[in-house]
Amino acid sequence: MAMAPVNQTPPRILLHVFSTLSVGGQQVRFATLVNNGLGEFVHRLFAMDGQYESMKLFNEDAPCEIFETRFTKGNTAGNVLAFRRALNTLRPDILVTYNWGAIEWAMANFGRSCPHIHIVDGFGPEEAEGQLQRRVLFRRLAFWRNTTTVVPSRTLYEIATKTWRLPPGDVAFIPNGIDCTRFDNMPDPAYARQLGLDGAGPVIGTVAALRPEKNLTRLIEAFAISVAKNPAIRLVIVGDGAERPALEAAAIKFDVAEKVTFTGYIADPAPVLSLFDIFALSSDTEQMPISVLEAMAARLPVAGVDVGDVRHIVSDPNRPLIVNRDARALADILSTLAGDADLRDRIGQANRRHAESHYSQADMVSAYTKLFSA
Repeated sequence: MAMAPVNQTPPRILLHVFSTLSVGGQQVRFATLVNNGLGEFVHRLFAMDGQYESMKLFNEDAPCEIFETRFTKGNTAGNVLAFRRALNTLRPDILVTYNWGAIEWAMANFGRSCPHIHIVDGFGPEEAEGQLQRRVLFRRLAFWRNTTTVVPSRTLYEIATKTWRLPPGDVAFIPNGIDCTRFDNMPDPAYARQLGLDGAGPVIGTVAALRPEKNLTRLIEAFAISVAKNPAIRLVIVGDGAERPALEAAAIKFDVAEKVTFTGYIADPAPVLSLFDIFALSSDTEQMPISVLEAMAARLPVAGVDVGDVRHIVSDPNRPLIVNRDARALADILSTLAGDADLRDRIGQANRRHAESHYSQADMVSAYTKLFSA
C-alpha cells in the first residue's frame, strides 16, 4: 500500500535588501553564510543600485534569486510606499536590511508587517568623521521597536546603544568569522611571475573595493615615503572600483607607479595573500574588516590605521602597528616591518593564532543561523 505523502513545512523566505551586491566584505560574509549553513531558507535579494556581481560567490545550488521591484531614486516618500506594496506582495518571513542604503525598506515596514533584522557593517565617507544627526534620528525611529540590529564590532555596538539609543536587548553583537584553513596555501612562483612579483623585496599588499572611504591614496603616499628607506619594496592593490583611475594617477604623482601593481578584482584572495609580506589598511572608516581577518589567517602582520575595531581585532603583538590616520605614521610602520623579517614572522604567527581562537567561521555561521531561525 502506498504511503501518504508527508506534509513538509515550506522553507522560510528571507528578503535581503542591500545598498549594493557588488563584491565587498559584507557581500562576502553573506555568501559565506548562505554557502555554509543558511541553505534551509529561500533568499530573495534586492540591490538598491542594481549591481549583483557578488551573485557569483554563491554555490550553484544556493537558494538565492533576485527580487525585482520598481522605485525612483531620491523619491523617499514614493519609495516607502512602493516598498510597502512589495512587502505585501512577497510577504517574506523576515525582512533583512543592510546599512543606511536600505533605510527606505526599514521605513516601509512600519507597523512591522514582518519581523525585521537590520545588519550594520559601517558607514560611507559622509559619516567617516561622525554620525549625521538626521540619519541618527531616522535610525532611531526605524529600528526602535521589534527590530533586531546586528553589529560585528564593539564600536558599532556603542553607537547603536548610546547614539541611536536602541535598547541593548535589541542589539546583537556577532563578530565576523573566517575559515583559516583557506589561507594555508604556499606562495606560487608562477603566480608571482604573473603579477611581476618574482624576486621583489618585501611585498606590501591590501585587498579593498576601490572606493573613497578606503583612502588608498594615503597608502600610496605612505608607500612612497617608505621607498626612500626600502627601495626594493613593492605595493599590490587587490580590488576594483571607481577610484582606480585616481589611484593610478596618485602612483604617478608620488613617482612610484613602476612599483605599484593593480590586480583588479580577484574572487579568491588567498593565493595573492600568500605572496604578501605585509598587509596594509588605510581606510577612513571601517568596523570589522574581513580583509584584516583574511590577512591574519594568512599569517601576515597588519600595518593599519586606527579605525573601528581594527586595534582590537589584531593580536596583542600587532597592536603597536595600528597608528593614527596619517600617511607618515603609516609609512614608519611599513618601513619598520619591511626591514625586519623576524618581526614580520613573529607577528604574523600571533595573528594566525588569534584568528583561529577568536574569529571562527563556524561560530559566525551558527550565530546567524540561530538568529534567522528564532
